[in-house]
Amino acid sequence: MSEQNFDIVVLGGGSGGYAAALRASELGFTVGLVEKDKLGGTCLHRGCIPTKALLHSAEVADVARDSSKYGVNATFESIDIAGVTSYREGIVAKKYKGLAGLIKARGITVIEGEGRLTSPTTVQVGDQTVTGKNVILATGSYSRSLPGLDIGGRVITSEQALQLDFVPQKVAVLGGGVIGVEFASVWKSFGSDVTIIEALPHLVPNEDEAMSKGLERAFRKRGINYSLGVRFQGVTQDENGVVITLEDGKTIEAELLLVAVGRGPSTANLGYEEVGVTMDRGFVITNDRLETNIPGLYAVGDIVPGLQLAHRGFQQGIFAVEEIAGLKPVLIPDVNIPKVTYCDPEVASVGLTEAKAAEEYGADRITSYEFNLAGNGKSEIIGTTGNVKVIRVNDGPVIGVHMIGARVGELITEGQLAVNWEAYPEDLAPLIHAHPTQSEALGEAFLHLAGKPLHAL
Repeated sequence: MSEQNFDIVVLGGGSGGYAAALRASELGFTVGLVEKDKLGGTCLHRGCIPTKALLHSAEVADVARDSSKYGVNATFESIDIAGVTSYREGIVAKKYKGLAGLIKARGITVIEGEGRLTSPTTVQVGDQTVTGKNVILATGSYSRSLPGLDIGGRVITSEQALQLDFVPQKVAVLGGGVIGVEFASVWKSFGSDVTIIEALPHLVPNEDEAMSKGLERAFRKRGINYSLGVRFQGVTQDENGVVITLEDGKTIEAELLLVAVGRGPSTANLGYEEVGVTMDRGFVITNDRLETNIPGLYAVGDIVPGLQLAHRGFQQGIFAVEEIAGLKPVLIPDVNIPKVTYCDPEVASVGLTEAKAAEEYGADRITSYEFNLAGNGKSEIIGTTGNVKVIRVNDGPVIGVHMIGARVGELITEGQLAVNWEAYPEDLAPLIHAHPTQSEALGEAFLHLAGKPLHAL
């Protein structure tokens, strides 16, 4: 048995864990980072980065098909899935190498192996005992399924979807949230016949309803099928494919079924309950400063109830370390963390939806405005439709920004600044957006809410 001692021990090297380790190193703490797989976690290896690489390949395929619209004579032949895989894996490998180099350069000790919490200050990794004055739990999440729905054969999760060495001719997607619509978008661009099954009334149901309806229109135009408002009942499979049955008796046949019903916290059999950590359905419960019920023991990222986003993990990892250091970091509530769904078209948002804003402030105390991207020159040039919606309190600040359209994920940071700094549209109206850019659409919405629209009536 060997023992290592650090100021801070981080259990998990994904987005939240490695961000915590990097910030701790910057602040002069000694850091032990425990990781059973590869630094970067789900986001880098099986989530954010590889799926966005797939989506870019999909975008290139669509541009090739439509090239004549732009006066370019090109021919779309086929998807070379081996080439797509090579491109995707190359991106991941490069980012992984860079991250590993950064961790090493910062003097962070990486302990490889599966860690288990054995006390509020110790993590056991094989025959090594790793002790810290503080421990941060950051063990991430896994692809969930539904009760009674077994993963295997032709019923797959996003992890298996990434590894496919063929493009399915016909595929069903169970779940119309972020993961589901992103894979549906990729497969449609690759030439698959796609059907999404969502039990709630809308696709991306956590978004503002106007954005959800906009995505449904766009997917319908693209030929992506979807069933909304009816629950999944069961699936059978054989060597030829799957047959999905819905509760209304409708059946859907496909080659594969992708189960994309969300992610669960990876906390089982890691010693949390035995040490006395308060849990709820597998999630670690913390106070608003990310400290568990055990003083000095913190949790960050997907294991903490709320949005499961890599950048929330980054923010929480940094926050927990700064809290340990006594820096009193600023708390950003989940509702004010930007969200992006990277399908085609993209959906991006921050702050309250119109329904939530009306619920919180009263419908008569808020005003919303939607600027259609048809009025934006750069959007017309790149061939996208969509809109930008801004919600304000009357005679008060911007409290919600919602967008749909190609590349709008690149615009949401400005929306984040407006919402989190509680900016009034009148404050923002004098600020200039470069022309021609898609960001002008956000500027136009601010101008309209300030009472002085330029390119709109």
